Amino acid sequence: MTARNLLYIFSIITIVTAFYITGSGCAQIGAPTGGPRDTIAPVLVNASPKLQSVNVTGNKITLSFNEYVELKDVQNNVLISPLPIKAPSVDYKLKTVTVKLKDTLQPNTTYTVDFGNAIVDINEGNPFRRFTYVFSTGKFIDSLSLTGKIILAETGKADSTIIAMLYRNADDSSVRKRKPDYVARLDSGGNYNFNNLPSGNFKLYALRDGDGGKTYNSKSEMFAFADQVINTGTTNTAPVMYAFEEQKEIKIVPGPTIRTAADKKLKYTSSLLSGSQSLLNDINITFNRPLKILDTNKIRITDTSYVPVASSSFKLDSSRKILTIKNKWAEDNPYRLIIDKESVKDSADNFLAKSDTLKFNTKKLTDYGSIVLRFTGLNISKHPVLQFIQNDEIKFSYALTSNEWSNKLFEPGEYELRILYDDNNNGKWDPGNYSKKQQPEKAIALPQKLAIRGNWENERDVIIPGF
Repeated sequence: MTARNLLYIFSIITIVTAFYITGSGCAQIGAPTGGPRDTIAPVLVNASPKLQSVNVTGNKITLSFNEYVELKDVQNNVLISPLPIKAPSVDYKLKTVTVKLKDTLQPNTTYTVDFGNAIVDINEGNPFRRFTYVFSTGKFIDSLSLTGKIILAETGKADSTIIAMLYRNADDSSVRKRKPDYVARLDSGGNYNFNNLPSGNFKLYALRDGDGGKTYNSKSEMFAFADQVINTGTTNTAPVMYAFEEQKEIKIVPGPTIRTAADKKLKYTSSLLSGSQSLLNDINITFNRPLKILDTNKIRITDTSYVPVASSSFKLDSSRKILTIKNKWAEDNPYRLIIDKESVKDSADNFLAKSDTLKFNTKKLTDYGSIVLRFTGLNISKHPVLQFIQNDEIKFSYALTSNEWSNKLFEPGEYELRILYDDNNNGKWDPGNYSKKQQPEKAIALPQKLAIRGNWENERDVIIPGF
């Protein structure tokens, strides 16, 4: 080989080496990307006993899958019906899930093991959704079903944390004393479905099970009951049930354990922090300690010339901490609230540290919206109450006496609407009472929100869904 040929070959090698070192072109070498993420759920390849088996006598179920699996949140996911007295053992290893029933199996009974979303693959957590294993100790699989819906009576909304419960051979006290025979979950819309039921008479309940005992043992638990016994041989649809708390749970918020010198001073806060006053609302003054003496002659609403406004009135609440000042406000008008330091005295004979003058302006009429609602399907005979809701709180409430309601001055904002049928006409929602077999008053949550704009005529046709 000549020197010229050697020089040519060396030049080619140099160019190729530089090409790969700089990473140019399509021949760049890199680490493999790993491919797309696995989104496929585990596949059941074998069950022992087989699915839908009859004349089963053993108490062990073995499920085999095509990949490694694990169980998530067994306590909340796995439901066995009829409900066992002793909790079963539910475990997994490699590609196998095992259930060991600790109760003696009832004769001629269809059992279901609803795994919910408990079974997932071990790598990506893809769930084997809504898998139910069914077998029978008798000669056939029961095939009856029962569907229904549960609504929160006070709000008209659904709650998927509630469970539906069926009792066989039960009296009215059974729901307080023992676990149900059959349990079903609710979906996000409040719907439930019992499958593989036998023919017979059942009592139907619903419960938000606070302590996990699946018995109604506290009046603060969310609870519902059907008025009539359900015969699964003649119907597969249950009436809507309305859940309620007979007594609201009292949540105690711990107070401060250390008192400082500042705590002993009499102080207040007011609803005038923004310097603006609604034409529709009162002024609230909240004191940090109960008042022993209140001298309203030393608390005045005045104009900018400090001339008192004659229409003002005062009311101290039962805790003697909140003073409400009512007035017929003029729109877009400046006012003064004068609080003399000796106008109030607490039980320790403390006055306020100093006298205060709070300056504020009322809103304009154009700051409010005008609203007209026309209702279809409203039952006037049931004393309907229209409720405006923000952040799950009732902001405004109005009794309805006709199919049209209007208000020329309404606070702008976005509201949820609901209709409360106030059976006893006392202006508020009342819970049920299971001991007296008294159902709760019922509210209907309207599906669409209502946005009220200031200086705007807001009109809406509202269709009331039936119960």
